[in-house]
Amino acid sequence: MTTPESAAELARQIGTDGRPSRRRRVLLWLAGLALLAAAGGAATLLQDDSQEQVRFRTAAVERGDLTVKVSATGQLQPVTQVEVGTEVSGTIDRVEVDFNDRVRTGQILARLDPDQSQAKFRQSRAALTLAQAGVEEAQATVTETAGKLRRVRDMVAKRMSSGEELDTAAAAAERAVAALAVAKAKVEQAQAQLDADHRTLEKTEIRSPIDGTVLKRQVEPGQTVAASLQTPVLFTLAEDLTQMELNVAVDEADVGQVAAGQSAEFTVDAYPNRRFPATITQVRFAPETVGGVVTYAALLSLDNADLSLRPGMTATAEIVVKALNDVVLVPNTALRFSPPQPRPAKSEDRGLVGILLPSRPPEARRLPRAAAAGQKPRVWTLQDGTPTPLDINTGATDGNLTEVLDSALEPGTLLLVDVERTAAKP
Repeated sequence: MTTPESAAELARQIGTDGRPSRRRRVLLWLAGLALLAAAGGAATLLQDDSQEQVRFRTAAVERGDLTVKVSATGQLQPVTQVEVGTEVSGTIDRVEVDFNDRVRTGQILARLDPDQSQAKFRQSRAALTLAQAGVEEAQATVTETAGKLRRVRDMVAKRMSSGEELDTAAAAAERAVAALAVAKAKVEQAQAQLDADHRTLEKTEIRSPIDGTVLKRQVEPGQTVAASLQTPVLFTLAEDLTQMELNVAVDEADVGQVAAGQSAEFTVDAYPNRRFPATITQVRFAPETVGGVVTYAALLSLDNADLSLRPGMTATAEIVVKALNDVVLVPNTALRFSPPQPRPAKSEDRGLVGILLPSRPPEARRLPRAAAAGQKPRVWTLQDGTPTPLDINTGATDGNLTEVLDSALEPGTLLLVDVERTAAKP
């Protein structure tokens, strides 16, 4: 071991003929201390690893049932939801319903101020009356011109009138018939306008199109609504809250396993200890991309007879995509296990210089290489205290257990799942 005295002696041997200065002595002392620290650290790093013990943790192969599930999240919504708006612009006079009210088909939800619509209706009704009067006038003209045409024809037959008078009378009769047709058309036009204005007047009373429940009310008395470009939404109605559906987003990696008719269970934050059953009714083909993640919508039907679930709740569903009974199962930790690599052999003790300056750098402990592409899954067992590999064929997995497709493993076989290193007792 190098001591302060030996370091000083070494300094005197390599120093000049004169006595070293005080600064030189301090530097030599620091060099000696550095050598001592380096020697101690190297000796600690290169201690004998043969004193370390290795123990393996095992898990048994078992036979049982395996259920593969796909998880997805989404929101609850009514099966039928209707947004009620208005096609007529105006001022809201009264609102007849409120949130959560039950409504029937045809029930009045709100009323617009009808004054302007009533005025247009009366105007159209007067125009229709005027058009009908024009028809009567045109009919009288037709009758008059037809009689005159008959008299002129009699006179022409008796050679008492000229052919020119006959032509004039005939043209007047035809014009009268045409005028009657125009008058009748004006009646139809006026009737159509009257019907439109009457329909507009009716639309000032906003009525429910379905039997259901008022989910949203987005209008207040005195509010002005304009329906010129887009119909404003005034109410949102749900037809039947006892029958709802869950719209979940299934990841593109899992959508190949999901199909209509599969059963599922879901939970909501409002009832964390309760699981609700559901059934998939549809898996849509249209993709939805959010933040670069591609998902596909799946609809699940459910029963909400107790009305505990509400529209808009966020739900987490677990869809059962495969159920296997009485199969051989191995834990996934056994499939991920790799035995520890042997430590490199130590070089012979070559003293302090050999510790500080090894002939070659120590080999790093290398992790086992990943399985090559296409290589069969592998598990490890202990035979005579040595880890021994076994290649197997695997099937479905639920993330914790994996189905074994061949008979290479028997239930009860112990597989290596982990390794523990402990220092040996002195």
